[in-house]
Amino acid sequence: MVVDFESELWLWAARKTESWTFVSLPVEASDEIRDRTEGLRRGFGSVRVKASVGASHWRTSIFPGGDGVYVLPIKRAIRTAQGLEVGDVATVSVELIDV
Repeated sequence: MVVDFESELWLWAARKTESWTFVSLPVEASDEIRDRTEGLRRGFGSVRVKASVGASHWRTSIFPGGDGVYVLPIKRAIRTAQGLEVGDVATVSVELIDV
């Protein structure tokens, strides 16, 4: 399953000093991911994915977030390479690995 979407980068309120930056997956995609990964999720309910933002590609995990959506962490190296900051909208692709 591949999910392509656009989302605004946001800072995790509990860790603002550590600059944990995320994008939120769409609700409908999050619901389908939850259905497809029942019994396959890892620690903290995470799901392994291949992620892409612009020309940057990496493997990571998505995590259940608030409002019933999954969230994807966007590490500093990716933000720097793509010229993104908190509040910018990124074009993102996420592919489930273990499904």
